[in-house]
This record gives sequence, C-alpha cells and structure tokens, in this order.
Amino acid sequence: MKSTLLTATALAFVMAAPTAQAQTEIEWWHAMGGELGERLEAIAEGFNASQSEFKVVPSFRGSYAEAMTGAIAAFRANEQPHIIQVFEVGTGTMMGAEGAIYPIYKLMSDFDVPFEPEAYLDTVVSYYTDPDGNMLSFPFNSSTPIMYYNRDIFEAAGLDPDAPPATWAEMEAASLQIIESGAATCGFTTSWPSWVMLENFTAWHDIPLATKANGFDGFDTEFAFNSDLVVRHWDNLKAWQDAGAFRWGGPGSGPDSAPMFYSGECAMFFGSSASRAGVLNNAEFDVGFAFQPYYDDAEGAPQNTIIGGATLWVLTGHSDDEYQGVAEFFEYLSQPEVQASWHQDTGYLPITQAAFDLTAEQGYYDANPGADTSIRQMTLNPPTENSRGLRFGNFVQIRDIISEEMEAVMSGAKTGQQATDDAVRRGNALLREFEASMN
Repeated sequence: MKSTLLTATALAFVMAAPTAQAQTEIEWWHAMGGELGERLEAIAEGFNASQSEFKVVPSFRGSYAEAMTGAIAAFRANEQPHIIQVFEVGTGTMMGAEGAIYPIYKLMSDFDVPFEPEAYLDTVVSYYTDPDGNMLSFPFNSSTPIMYYNRDIFEAAGLDPDAPPATWAEMEAASLQIIESGAATCGFTTSWPSWVMLENFTAWHDIPLATKANGFDGFDTEFAFNSDLVVRHWDNLKAWQDAGAFRWGGPGSGPDSAPMFYSGECAMFFGSSASRAGVLNNAEFDVGFAFQPYYDDAEGAPQNTIIGGATLWVLTGHSDDEYQGVAEFFEYLSQPEVQASWHQDTGYLPITQAAFDLTAEQGYYDANPGADTSIRQMTLNPPTENSRGLRFGNFVQIRDIISEEMEAVMSGAKTGQQATDDAVRRGNALLREFEASMN
C-alpha cells in the first residue's frame, strides 16, 4: 500500500511538473521605480493569479528614455521584450520603427481577443491612433498637468481658497497679493516647462504647436509655436519672475519646483496629475486642485489639455503562443476594476469611461475632492487637431532644446520672440533629420 502511494505521488509530481514548465512567460519592460513600480508589479501579479497559462514578468529598465533606448538595442540583437512602456513623446519614434512594432488593433484582432477602442476616452485614444483611427499601442499610465495650490496660503493672503485663479490675469493678481501679504515669497512655479508651458499651453488655447495637425498628418511637419500668444506668455513669465510672482524651477523636469511648493515658498505649482499622491504625502498643508489658467482674450480657450505618461507597445519577433498571452493581458488591463484601482492608487487618468464611472460610483471623488480635476480638464471639449496631442520624431531631444530656450528667456539672455524663433529653427532641424531617416 505504501509503495503504491509513493508511486502515485511521484506520478502526480511528474505530471504536474511539465504543466508548470509550460507556463508561457511575457516580458514587460517598464520605467516605473519606487511605489509606482510596486503598483505596476501588483497588476502583473493580479493577471498571473487570474489564470495559469501565462506569466507576465515585469522588469524595471530605468527612465523612459533609457527603457526605450534599451528596447531598441535589444531588438537589434533579437533579444527584445514582448512589451515595452514608452512615454508619449516617443510615439513618433515608435511609429517610425516599421517592422518592429505589432499594432494593438491588429494583435487583438489576430488572436480574437475582445477589444473596444470606443471604450477609451477620446483624448487618450486619439493620441495613439494612426490616420485611420486604429490604436497602435495600449494606453496604460496617462496624465495631464494640473494646478496644485496651497489653500492655507490663500487664506493667509486674503484669497478665497475655493476660487483659485482661472485666467492668467487672475494668476498674476493672486500671486502679487500673496507676495505683498507676506504669506509666501513666490506665487507659482512649474515642473516640466516644455510640457506645461508650451505643449499643453498651445492645446489649452487651441493654437498649433506645429503644422500637419501637430505631426499627426505626416513626418514632414514643421514647428509653428513662435506665435504671438506663446511669445506673449514666455515674456510674461519673465516679467512675473522679475516681480517675484513666478519662480523658475529649472529645465527638463523642473527639479526645484516641487520642493519650493512643498516648503511653502511658492503658493501654486503646475505638475502632473499623477503627482497627486506625492503632493499629498509631502505637503503639510491643505492642498487644492485646479485647471490650468488661460488667456481670456484668446479665442477658443480653454479647449482641452493633452496627455503625458506612457503606453505599452508590443514588439515583433515572438511566437503566436506568446502573443496570445500579451493579448489576454491587455484584455485584463482593460477591465474597469483594474483601471479604477490603478487610477485611484496612482493619480493617473482613468483611461476608460467605465473606470471613471466605477470610481465615481465607489464614492472616490466625493471622498477625495479634486481627484477628478485631470479628467474634467482633459474632456472639457472634444479634441481638435491642435489639442489631440503631438507626434514628432526626435522629440526627446527637441524637448531639451525647448527647455534651454525657455531658460534663456528666464535668465534675460533672450526675448520670448528670439527664444521661440530659435527653438523652432533648432527643432525643425531635428525633425528633418528624423524625416530623412524614414526614407
């Protein structure tokens, strides 16, 4: 009897072993460290626990730029992952990598996995579709810049904390009142100046950043943001800085901006909606949330803001079994419960209407006033060709140029006109390099 039991146990083990080994692994390279990385890994674990055929294996690969560069190098060596998380400014570059990407709409269709693009918010989907409206990558972590403000400072300065500035004229007046009252030494600051004070600024005011529908209609696009309104705004930022109303937080990500807000040095801060959790964790004061200001004499403003963050791109070169797993993982990611949890835990946008509705039904917005600011701002109006988003090759480098030219204005080295003219000229040179590489 004992021998029979041991034989049966051994047989069960032998039969079970191939099943475990047969689990198909899906490599997911991403650019989220810290708490966000932990939340991302929890999503993968949720999918892995929901079925036994596939296993998604997340792998942190550094910054967005590093992850994308690494994936490109891996593809050339035939060692590419199945999924790569790419930030929004890398969209044009990824689109240009013909033969390297497996478009999402085709993947889902090829493997007969349910997929409804119309379930996603227009302002999210439109950024990542081809001219025929087909989704090329899977929206994952989408954000948009909003205004955070110190309600305590507003009260101390005699301002209504329930009525934050809606226009740039009101922004100037509120900032000067705050300084004059002694409640703070700075009115406002900003992170990511190119993203906030140019890319979203033009979309919010429904003016073009570039020709060809901001690059959506072709790589032969040319920048056109050296316009009267942008020049006026950059010059205003310099004048407000000289008056103490604005404080430059640095180029690129604007590394000094958030600390100036957390310390109470600046009363208002422009940052990603995905910074919500970080802001609330670091601010020892009552935080308010508001839309970006607009110039009320600009026709068409306010329109809608555009997204930042990243999407998930699928790379070619893998087996059908593996792609079946990728498609099923994306179906899992689309579930309202998964999306709502990701939105509530991180501050990223609820990218589907169902996730937004579920979050509202759960009472999250009632319990967390201001948490819906980003989604209301992005869906204020249907997107136009000026507010759909942007699609440029080499835009990572071009963003650096824009930051450099903005900093030249802040230092007094250039006027707004000189800086925007130079940024357009330098940016167009990189656009032409990218266009030539596509031929």
